[in-house]
Amino acid sequence: MKNELIDRPLYLSWLDRWRDRDVIKVTTGLRRCGKSSVFELFRRRLLAQGVSEKNILSINFESLDEDYPLDARELYRYVVQRLGAGTNYVFLDEVQHVEEFERVVDGLAVRDDVDLYITGSNAFFLSGELATLLTGRYVELRMLPFSFAEYYVAWGKKGNPDDAFDRYLTYGGMPFAATLEDAQTVADYLGGVFNTIILEDVARRHPRMDMRAFRDLSSFVADNVGNITSRKRIASGLTAAGTRISPLSVGAYLDTLMENYLVFKVSRYDLRGREYLETLEKYYLGDLGFRFWLLGKEQGDLGRRLENAVYLELLRRYRTVSVGKVGTAEVDFVAVGDDGPEYFQVSQTVLDESTRRREFAPLEAIADNYPKTVLTLDRVGVGDYRGVRHANAVEWMLDESWMGAGHRG
Repeated sequence: MKNELIDRPLYLSWLDRWRDRDVIKVTTGLRRCGKSSVFELFRRRLLAQGVSEKNILSINFESLDEDYPLDARELYRYVVQRLGAGTNYVFLDEVQHVEEFERVVDGLAVRDDVDLYITGSNAFFLSGELATLLTGRYVELRMLPFSFAEYYVAWGKKGNPDDAFDRYLTYGGMPFAATLEDAQTVADYLGGVFNTIILEDVARRHPRMDMRAFRDLSSFVADNVGNITSRKRIASGLTAAGTRISPLSVGAYLDTLMENYLVFKVSRYDLRGREYLETLEKYYLGDLGFRFWLLGKEQGDLGRRLENAVYLELLRRYRTVSVGKVGTAEVDFVAVGDDGPEYFQVSQTVLDESTRRREFAPLEAIADNYPKTVLTLDRVGVGDYRGVRHANAVEWMLDESWMGAGHRG
């Protein structure tokens, strides 16, 4: 199983949908989340559909197998010299390593014989000159690590899904980590990924950044996933713990975490006023494995980790995800797809009646007929409850029927 590529149907479907269309396909996401593997799966699909190997050119600029040109003009010539007759599918993986790569992308994009696919590992990749050059000429696929359904396949569907899910909530969904057996090996691997991000993507772009403070802030955010907070509150919490830092620096460090897809910020949406609120937000990790690496295995707070996993799954299934506010009550997530909003509450359990009332009440207060769901780890008591669906989170994660329903648009 370790040497096999795990099917990523959501992302392959996206690539299929945009194939041969006159736009650049830009894939972004956390380092080692599987971008190169999805490209490889897609190339295999092209070959199976009759595309000649001569019409597929793939370059990974982080590979040591060959010395590819890192100068824009030389790379352009290198690619053009290898194009075949008809449509050529050109894949440039981690192309940000090429000096003035924007010129190469722009030059290849205007050719009628090139269908272009590129990847990058941080949001900065799509800022500045590239975004200006490509305005209106690219579509972006933001990739995440394994969903639990993908993780369960990678794990070999061994044993009880609940046990696998507990492991997933601890170690996260980084594809290679899913093949590792013991906690120390997973920690070593995740540490290598995180340190690579710090050295390659953070320190290089922000040479004056206090890396110790950055690490402390990363740990603080990992320990407070799902808590409503602000930059001022984070600065106060870190200062109280011995790391003096200003709200301005907190903002810059959070932006860097988000830029590298280590963290996502989720805004709050007033469901009655129908507007986004500018103060207070939530932060979730791009992969729960980094919480394990930063805080250790005995990290507790299973409910928050479950909430983080549900948030990432909603990002896969819907176009937008926000935190809902109904008067003084909070709805964990408002997810919007083609058919309008759906509302989700997340709790470890609602077997206790007072907890059940607390979790269901915000959904019952929403005055519309869109679907409302409470997700828990409970295996008993699931079903409909006064118009609100109560579902087991593990079963919900494994149910992939949504992919044919067009939730993401």
